[in-house]
Amino acid sequence: MGNKGLNLIVCVKQVPAPEANVRVNPDTGTLIREGADCIMNPFDAYAIEEALRIKEHLGGKVTVISMGPIQAKEVLKEALAMGCDEAYLLSDPSFAGSDTLATSYTLSRAILKLAPFDMVLCGKQAIDGETAQVGPELARWLGITQVTYVSRIREITGEYLVAERLLEGGTQTVKAALPVLITVVKDINRPRLPGLLGIKRANKAEIPVWGPVDIGADPSMIGLNGSPTKVEGLKSPPQREGGEVIRGEDEEVIRLLAQRIVSIV
Repeated sequence: MGNKGLNLIVCVKQVPAPEANVRVNPDTGTLIREGADCIMNPFDAYAIEEALRIKEHLGGKVTVISMGPIQAKEVLKEALAMGCDEAYLLSDPSFAGSDTLATSYTLSRAILKLAPFDMVLCGKQAIDGETAQVGPELARWLGITQVTYVSRIREITGEYLVAERLLEGGTQTVKAALPVLITVVKDINRPRLPGLLGIKRANKAEIPVWGPVDIGADPSMIGLNGSPTKVEGLKSPPQREGGEVIRGEDEEVIRLLAQRIVSIV
């Protein structure tokens, strides 16, 4: 590591806001993200914060990358405002329709272009797909160790890290050699808010946009061509019928509700 610190790369995704009205492409079964109200995937903000804390402790550089339409530059600027040093956007029509395998492959090609690196950080999952697959698949493409569901980094050096993983029944402590990929949960930290100077710097930043040629991607491995996951059909859930509203005085409502429950049982 020397005095240069660690080279940290964070993957972020722009996702539709929970209240956004998102349309679906009827031909491909994929989300139409252009024009929809979008935000940074919340779990990715924790990954950014952890990378910044590692940089503050050991020195180094934090690079953030995203794959998506041109409007995804907004989440990259948000990351720069938080304190990341560099940002790159992977955007090209040929990337459209990527499933998790094609997405992780595309991200891996960009990360290899940015090599050497010490750590790749991702949120545990995106709130739109909620597959939690991109991080582990990315580690496989890169050929590095993965540590998922990290809730705390207990120790980190230029050679290894010791981390706690959040499991259903408790936590697990693991040690992994660098380079390593980790996915983080929200328990790990509390993301900082961008400062005024950071916002000004981010607004002035020029974010490079890379296509498949820039990252040396195999055309058969990206977008719909590289996505073995296929959507066979889409349909809306059946309309729910309105429930019965019971009105009256408290005792009367309780009596009627008890009658309904007994009749069901």
